[in-house]
Amino acid sequence: MTGPVDRRADRRDGAPQGPGAGAVEDLLRRAGPRALAAVVRRGAGFADAEDAVQEALLEAGTRWPADGEPDDPVAWLVTVAWRRFLDARRAHEARQRREERHERLVPPGPTEQDDDTLLLLSRCCHASLSAASAVALTLRAVAGLTTAQVARAYLVPEATMAQRISRAKRTLAGATFDRPGDVGAVLKVLYVMFSEGHSGEIDLALEAIRLTRQLAAATDDPEVDGLLALMLLTEARRGARWTDGGALVALADQDRSRWDTTLIAEGVALVQGALARDRLGEYQVQAAIAALHDDAAAPAETDWPQVLEWYDELLRLTPSPVVALNRAVAVGEVDGPRAGLAVLDGLDPALPRLDAVAAYLTERAGDLADAARRYARAAATATSVPERDHLLRQAARLNAAARRDSTGAPTGVRDEGRHT
Repeated sequence: MTGPVDRRADRRDGAPQGPGAGAVEDLLRRAGPRALAAVVRRGAGFADAEDAVQEALLEAGTRWPADGEPDDPVAWLVTVAWRRFLDARRAHEARQRREERHERLVPPGPTEQDDDTLLLLSRCCHASLSAASAVALTLRAVAGLTTAQVARAYLVPEATMAQRISRAKRTLAGATFDRPGDVGAVLKVLYVMFSEGHSGEIDLALEAIRLTRQLAAATDDPEVDGLLALMLLTEARRGARWTDGGALVALADQDRSRWDTTLIAEGVALVQGALARDRLGEYQVQAAIAALHDDAAAPAETDWPQVLEWYDELLRLTPSPVVALNRAVAVGEVDGPRAGLAVLDGLDPALPRLDAVAAYLTERAGDLADAARRYARAAATATSVPERDHLLRQAARLNAAARRDSTGAPTGVRDEGRHT
């Protein structure tokens, strides 16, 4: 047992070294085995008895040099050890009863400590809170960050963040939380937290992963494992996502040797285990898509037909415009860029990132001038400076290519047929 061994080493290093300490240690070495035999004879299991006797020996090593040795050292050790054994057994039985009771209320039940984490996450991620308020409150209450740290993570003044957290607390003032709430609401907040990216001194993505690991330990929900897998598979690519100068690198252009294979292996194992439970959810599907990207040694080796199948499934589970937009890319890779552009024709032109996707597919279709215009238009509505700069670089690249092609034959035209 690692814990008790470690504690014994710590206490031994700090044991009293004054007069009589050596004699006491010698006595303890002789009395310990006899006390252990007596506690075992009373009915304790060997491992539990050993732990209890070691606790008694630690107490004796602290008290005897100061108070004097008892008349019967072995009897003293047996009495203290047996009391420690009974205390430990009662605590274990009480914990078991609490866990069994909770399993009846919320099957399958987590341990008491894990349930406390889930209960607190449920409170912070209440449906009455906005996503921004829920994330801020979660970082403050569950992740243990100070208000100043949360403020720096969001690049806002501390007073502003304090007001946001105070308003969230007031909103929840009348709510009762006697049992864990909707895990789905918690997952949405953790997903938003992860998607916020990496700003300031607090890495929100790593905080989201840490909290999702806690949630995964507290529940038996495959969607929790799916979200954790999605986070790990996405985080694995972080080292290749930016140049040394801070420029954004598209997935197809990333140096895949810089991907974290340990995180990828963990993420793949998690999503495979979640899918095997046959309770499919949107995070499991997203993780499956991420796993297919991470599994490809090169962009051309991506299993796009399977990616498209998963996007079809995701669109069935969550029929959102964003999913439809991402699916258009997969359609373009499988059935050709014009098929992907046809999918975009059915979407709202004001949809964020639609111009960027259209630019990519238009370039693949061979119309460089139109693709450059679309990239420039997408840059005008980009939500971050790195994304804007990336899109402007793409526009400049295509404009330069179009100028070089004075014959009118488009450069960079790719086969529109199905990728195999």
